[in-house]
Amino acid sequence: MTDLNKKAWIGLVSLAFVLGLLLFIPAWSINYWQAWVYIANFFGCSAVVTIYLMKHDTGLLQRRVNGGPAAEKEKTQKVIQSFAQIAFIAIFLVSAFDHRFGWSHTALFAVIGGNVLITTGFYIVFLVFKENTFTSASIEVAAEQQLISTGPYAIVRHPMYSGALILLIGSPLALGSWWGLLACIPIAAVIIWRLSDEENFLSKNLTGYKEYRGKVKYRLIPGVF
Repeated sequence: MTDLNKKAWIGLVSLAFVLGLLLFIPAWSINYWQAWVYIANFFGCSAVVTIYLMKHDTGLLQRRVNGGPAAEKEKTQKVIQSFAQIAFIAIFLVSAFDHRFGWSHTALFAVIGGNVLITTGFYIVFLVFKENTFTSASIEVAAEQQLISTGPYAIVRHPMYSGALILLIGSPLALGSWWGLLACIPIAAVIIWRLSDEENFLSKNLTGYKEYRGKVKYRLIPGVF
């Protein structure tokens, strides 16, 4: 196993462990079956995508494992990523406290629907990775990078964020929390902030991006935004 693959697996296992802490400690119980299913689903989908990158696109895997605020080169994006981490954590904390104190009660179909949304979101992200090997975890333009306007990029300009948003909206439902959906509002705002700043950067630094913006009208949701 290469060092890159080890780093990727360590990152996945660490993420699953952190998710467990964020869910079971606020819930103050491990008798939280929705959380167990959620972690299994999240980890399973992440593992499938990671294995694909290990076999077919190690360059993209390298770019994906080096993420977070520290990896950003643009000052604004460092700030955005910091807010994104806080908003991401809030989804799990609110959902876990909801479970602990019984603020809301969700039917089984809502939990199942949430997990379907999570899998769908991961699938969209997978399609993005297949189409665009330059999908870095940070905002940058590689020397050899070319504009991608095919596949999911022919529908919206930021399909990876679309997939991420679907995944995040599905998370509180999968965790059995209606109140957790309120915590999705800040992360949605951060995503819009990030992609707006990213578009300004790409318009200045990626050849053909201004023309692409005129061709594909919607940024995140087809027919809406």
